Amino acid sequence: MSGVRPGTGPATGTPPGTSLPGGDDGGYLRVEGVRVRYRDAGARDMPPVLLLHGIGRSLEDWEGLYGRLAPDHRVISVDLPGFGLSERTAGRYSMDSLARFVIAALDVLGEHRPLHVVGNSLGGAVAMKISALEPQRVRSLVLVNSAGFGTEVTIALRLLALRPLGRRLLKDKSRKAAYRTERALFYDKRFVTEERLDHAQEVGRNPVYDDVLLAVARHLGTLRGVRRRWRTDLLRTVAAQHKPTLVVWGDEDRILPASHLEHARTVFPHAEVHLFEQCGHMPQIEREAEFDALVRRFVGGVEAQG
Repeated sequence: MSGVRPGTGPATGTPPGTSLPGGDDGGYLRVEGVRVRYRDAGARDMPPVLLLHGIGRSLEDWEGLYGRLAPDHRVISVDLPGFGLSERTAGRYSMDSLARFVIAALDVLGEHRPLHVVGNSLGGAVAMKISALEPQRVRSLVLVNSAGFGTEVTIALRLLALRPLGRRLLKDKSRKAAYRTERALFYDKRFVTEERLDHAQEVGRNPVYDDVLLAVARHLGTLRGVRRRWRTDLLRTVAAQHKPTLVVWGDEDRILPASHLEHARTVFPHAEVHLFEQCGHMPQIEREAEFDALVRRFVGGVEAQG
């Protein structure tokens, strides 16, 4: 996928590649005929940073970082197709299709420079896939509790890979179900705010959400855990690139256990690693200031190397 063509989804009639109202420094784009929500903050001539969220999530997972990074970076994020408030793509979902779609979105935004790509969970695997597909587009990687480093994953995601059980599980759109999902992400329950529950329910009402979540879950894994084949090939390819890499984890992650960090050390011996204590699946939220300082120092070091 690359470039843009006239919209084919339920749309607005807005010309392809233009933004639609949707928020400060962002809105909606048409990419490959799909209406995609994005955010684009900071000066366009500053070093570009791309933020990629996890499975079933949205660009709100980076909310605290926009203001911190934007003064001296161009900060781009998107709702991956079918997640957040974006439309879905046609055809089968895979790591390849997700990565190529993000590349196409960057083309629409006119950003062709090598990026510092920061990915959480599924977003980390997508970040690595972008580097595998188009190495010149990625200057460095920040992998945050990233998928790809081990088989173990929460039972909730493993059950989604089962038909038709997965679809039945997703039928519950109650506030209680939203709370259970959000609570699993954080070590400290104070981060499960009413605002986050409101947004989780809004995202869950996206008419394509269930189909896309199930498709991605089945591509990534089975009842036994994350599939080995896509992980092995991807890690081998990216490790051979020896790009500046920072891998971070929360030691109380209930989604992808912190033991995966040890495998990351093995396959990426050149990488810098950091473990946040008393932290769950989203250090960028639970340890916002520390995470920001870590990322800024890492990116600044890469930039200083020229």
